Amino acid sequence: MVPKVPPTPSKAYLANNLSGGEQMSDKFEIDHRLAANIHFADWELSTVFLANDSRFPWLILVPRRGGVRELHDLAADDQQTLMTEMMRASKTLVRAFQPDKVNIGALGHMVPQLHIHVLGRRQDDPLWPDPVWGPGEREPHKKEPYTAEQRDKALQDLATALSRD
Repeated sequence: MVPKVPPTPSKAYLANNLSGGEQMSDKFEIDHRLAANIHFADWELSTVFLANDSRFPWLILVPRRGGVRELHDLAADDQQTLMTEMMRASKTLVRAFQPDKVNIGALGHMVPQLHIHVLGRRQDDPLWPDPVWGPGEREPHKKEPYTAEQRDKALQDLATALSRD
């Protein structure tokens, strides 16, 4: 018999019923792989990073909640806040970089901590029209980190775009 899910599941409910009995930690820490990116802002719920890959305008939102791996692990009000922040990030990328398309995704196969990718794609980017992540033969990751000048300009463009909210 499947237990009835409360309207806003408690961490105890989630730990005992959805995570194989593992105890969820209340302690929030950003995974080192996410923290290796460029800090942009701290919003109501999320820490926002500019992905350190100059090929794409790419923000990563990390909700500051301990033990959260999936969107449905968030309380309902946090889910709504995160959706608002995702739309804010998307609009900010459009204003700052004018991408042809904005992709939003929550992938967790490499870094299980809940984080949301908000990724601007342009028809002239080096992978268009292929996905940033996809099947095929693996090659060493070819990130092109920002130079200090590129980083500063991208952060300024993002801040300027965000100020138009």
